Amino acid sequence: MIETPPCCGPLARHWPWSFPLPGTCLVAAPFDAERLDAAAFATAGIVLPPRLASAAAKRQAEFLAGRLCARQALWQLDGRWQAPAMGEDRAPRWPEGCVGAITHGHGWAAALVGQRSAYRGLGLDAERLLSDEEAARLARRVLTPAERERLPADAAALAVTLTFSLKESLFKALYPLVGRRFYFPDAELLSWRGDGHARLRLLSDLSPAWPAGRELEGGFCRWQGRLLSLVAIPAS
Repeated sequence: MIETPPCCGPLARHWPWSFPLPGTCLVAAPFDAERLDAAAFATAGIVLPPRLASAAAKRQAEFLAGRLCARQALWQLDGRWQAPAMGEDRAPRWPEGCVGAITHGHGWAAALVGQRSAYRGLGLDAERLLSDEEAARLARRVLTPAERERLPADAAALAVTLTFSLKESLFKALYPLVGRRFYFPDAELLSWRGDGHARLRLLSDLSPAWPAGRELEGGFCRWQGRLLSLVAIPAS
């Protein structure tokens, strides 16, 4: 019998953003790596990849919680009871006809999935809000010179957290389409609004279809002490 192991909390479907994203499903769950036991993967019916067999309990618990959320999200999306496998590049391998993204960290995991007929790519990320000191250190690595110039003095930590998170979501949405890794200097956050909408621009040529200058929409919200971001690339 497949059950939720003790290290993972209840799986919950919720939509925290202020705007809808039709044809998608988000499922989230808390997890506690200290409660991970030897039977957790068998109990959940999730296969532990061989490359994670000797990983720390934290990494195994993150993987397990993320796959449980993804499997539940896929089932709620179209009735498929299937967790995405891990590819050679460690990215999730989504079932045919589906796209999605997984995020995990600080005892919380979530998965966002959608139909490939509606979306070419989906990106999802969750971060805790950085302190002013952490934001100052991270800004030098994550922000472009133009982004640093645009930092609002009264919300610098939020802006750095948001920029980091949206670029993570952008990578997850675009990586399966461009087939290559890219990094923080390869994109910039152009703008973000209080209603949860943001706009990003590529600064590097990632592929013929995704050249420098291409702009994309993003979204964000603050929910249960976290900052959540997403990037959705419509099929059209």
